Amino acid sequence: MNDNFEKNTRTTSLFTLVSRSLGLVRDGALSRIFGPGVVTSAFCFAFLIPNLFRRLFGEGALAAAFLPSYSKLQQEDPKLAKAFATLTISKLMVLLGVITLIAELILWLILSAQDGTNESIQLTMIMLPYMPLVCVVAIFGAMLHVHDTFGPTASAPIILNGFMIAAALGFVSYFETPAAHMTLIGVSVVVAGILQVVWSLLALKKFGWFTTSTESANGEFKVMMRKMLPMTLGLATLQINTLIDGLVANGSNLFGSTFFFGFQYPLHEGTMASVTWAQRLYQFPLGVFGIAVATSIYPLLAKQASKHDTFSSTLRRGLRLVVFIGLPASAGLIIVREPLVAAVFQGDKFTSSDVVTVGSILLGYASAVWAYSMAQVLTRGFYAKGDMITPVKIAMACVALNFVLNISLIWTPLGASGLAWSTAICAVVNVCGLLVCMERFVTRPLNTEVIHSFGATAILTFIMSIAVWLVVHQLWQTGGNWSSSLVPLALSVVVGILVFAVGSKILKRPELRWAVGKASR
Repeated sequence: MNDNFEKNTRTTSLFTLVSRSLGLVRDGALSRIFGPGVVTSAFCFAFLIPNLFRRLFGEGALAAAFLPSYSKLQQEDPKLAKAFATLTISKLMVLLGVITLIAELILWLILSAQDGTNESIQLTMIMLPYMPLVCVVAIFGAMLHVHDTFGPTASAPIILNGFMIAAALGFVSYFETPAAHMTLIGVSVVVAGILQVVWSLLALKKFGWFTTSTESANGEFKVMMRKMLPMTLGLATLQINTLIDGLVANGSNLFGSTFFFGFQYPLHEGTMASVTWAQRLYQFPLGVFGIAVATSIYPLLAKQASKHDTFSSTLRRGLRLVVFIGLPASAGLIIVREPLVAAVFQGDKFTSSDVVTVGSILLGYASAVWAYSMAQVLTRGFYAKGDMITPVKIAMACVALNFVLNISLIWTPLGASGLAWSTAICAVVNVCGLLVCMERFVTRPLNTEVIHSFGATAILTFIMSIAVWLVVHQLWQTGGNWSSSLVPLALSVVVGILVFAVGSKILKRPELRWAVGKASR
């Protein structure tokens, strides 16, 4: 396996950048066509469900438990590795297939018992079959990572975004109601999932992973499953908190506006869409850089788990890199939040007042991009060492804290943005807990070298923030249309990148070299 995780990070980041950019085009189309209303909120909630399973079972727990075992077997006994991979995929398809059928039945019963239509449940039923498909794609991706192939998995979401954009823009005037049009977009998600499976299978074909004899892998499979359950919660704290945010944000659409002990619910029917779009924007740098680093570093950490010094060095390198990228990303998003929201979403049914609403929510989420990224790396460090319990304990505490903050802050003047601040606060708490507990495996994970790196990044971020603020302050005017926000947004991004990069060059920061895919010396 290639030890240059920075190179694999670059590959993952480039494809993820294309995918996330198309994702913003997709969301921009939805915001302009449908606006932040009931139908859009229903779609955002329904789309959240299969994505949660993807992060829990696909990219999350199952992939995290599967990858070290498959990597070890691939080195020691390739024939057994084939049996293990085949058995895992077949069992996963059966399990998720059964879960999908049961969920469809439950949702149908709920829908039958309700008066009138419930777009959230209807769209969830349409898109649920995407759940087993995308989870299998994620496991295929873990297998490709072991074979040091990162491009096909990182590019698979491009298929999904392409189909959704085509369904949204290609049928603008075709349907009589927004709900019917949104139904077609939901169907396009499932079709894209099928093609993603085919795409991944084609990429895996040259590695000859499939076998019809899987009995020899039963023992390895049972060991992996015992690891998976605690990992599900440990790795998916952010995703579980995001689901809680979604349930709270979409509460009035799911249960009625007065379901909360008879009180008028403080969040309106379009809140789910606004929260989702704010999440898309902060998840852009998180996915392109933070999660890309964690995805690329995990196979290397698993390989180095028995080598204390090498493991510690790699983990610290990963933390330095995600903060080097995540801290300026947090600051930049905070400063350009309204021009960014306007450029991506404003137009037709998405008004300037909606820009302010989504921007206020983005402010909360953006404040902790660096923390979300650090948590991804730290959690994978625990799993590489075989510790599945510690991240779970911390995660459950954060989930409980997030729920309490959610149902508390929405009644304050923060309103919907309270959901974002709750998630950000919990992310910081999660990182602090993980760092303290990591001491048992890595002596001083934040050693002097790492602290100096963080300090230099903070100074560079401060200087960059001043430059970006000056650009936005001079050029951005609240209430303008989306096109008038492009110049201040583009110029502020260019200025921010140049100032940060030049400053990093002057200070001779090695993280700049790592960020462009060059290994540490």
